[in-house]
Amino acid sequence: MIFDKLKKFDIVFDSPEMDSPPVFSSGDVVSGKVVLELTGESKVESVKLHAEGFAKVHWTESRSAGSSTAYTQNYSDEVEYLNRREVLLQADNGDLTVLPAGRHEYPFSFQLPEETLVTSFEGKHGSIRYWVKVKLHRPWATVKKIKKEFTVIEPIDINTPSLLAPQAGTKEKMARIWYRNCGQVSITAKIDRKGYTTGEVIPVFAEFDNSTSRSVVPKAYITQTQTFIARGTMKQKRAVVATLCGDILGARRRETWHGRAIKIPPIGPSILQCRIIKVEYMLRVCVDVPGTSKLSLELPLVMGTIPLHPFGSRTSSVSSQYSMNMEWIRMAIPEQPEPPPEYSSVVTDEEAVQNSTAIQHEEDLSGVLQHSLMAYVQEFRLRPPPVYSEVDPNPQPITMRPRCMTC
Repeated sequence: MIFDKLKKFDIVFDSPEMDSPPVFSSGDVVSGKVVLELTGESKVESVKLHAEGFAKVHWTESRSAGSSTAYTQNYSDEVEYLNRREVLLQADNGDLTVLPAGRHEYPFSFQLPEETLVTSFEGKHGSIRYWVKVKLHRPWATVKKIKKEFTVIEPIDINTPSLLAPQAGTKEKMARIWYRNCGQVSITAKIDRKGYTTGEVIPVFAEFDNSTSRSVVPKAYITQTQTFIARGTMKQKRAVVATLCGDILGARRRETWHGRAIKIPPIGPSILQCRIIKVEYMLRVCVDVPGTSKLSLELPLVMGTIPLHPFGSRTSSVSSQYSMNMEWIRMAIPEQPEPPPEYSSVVTDEEAVQNSTAIQHEEDLSGVLQHSLMAYVQEFRLRPPPVYSEVDPNPQPITMRPRCMTC
């Protein structure tokens, strides 16, 4: 039997660096070879290759149908992105092929679809995976199978008008403690653009006006939201991936951030084009008022893969260090000085109640950030950015009137 004579059965992708997994995007050609090593002469019926790519989601929820009746509801869906078959070895007349002892290589090559694919992703309730599977058929023996995954990164170019547009907003609320008003607090915030790449620093321009009788703490967070969709139902997982904490702001005082820096950690790009899985980011600027609910302002972010052109922005010096061919994926992950806070500590009390009662279930992802490879898309590998000072090199004169943050 060939099973006893099979020494090696492997799939080897053509890659510029042998020790690094290959990375592809839509329209690329995936090539490689199937390696077969035999210790003796063997008969083979065929060697067949099947390349596939799917987005899949699945989760279960417990339901109650009465005081003594409960059941489990299953939610699942999938989207196919790749389905390609090739026959690498098979006799035309259906006869067996006799292979001598030694090493045999069978090259393969196929092109990924030209239409937009979706970036590889691995999550608790869903995944986006691409792989090549090879089957070895031989007489009077079980089929020998081997499977090897490859990564797809769909480019997101942040050098587009919509992603280069500044993002700004204003929010205010009347702080209440029990039934007594203790003053108004307001936030005005602005960032240079909507699109960024991992490793960049986002300068946050913000003004906090505390007209209350309490001291408050201004903060900023980058949050990630993973959304899984099946049968008209959503399940969400949210996490804080980066934080920026300001100084305590006393009662009836005002503070201005002249480009306070929040660094983007090694997270994966946004996934916006998949029907059943989405990965979205948000910059949340908030004020924590003791004794009452938070005031929070959200500015949308898109994490791209193609960095800003050198002439595009003053932050381009950070992003330009990354190669356009996405070699940064294989870089080492820098250590985080401290874990981010829980997502529940960032949202307002009203949002926490609303999200807990809606169908959009939220769970903590603190363990997700510790996962391996590309799981949950947090684990993209890149070079840490250069040291960035939070001290403004061109401070605003004290006598200068503060500019309008929304202009």
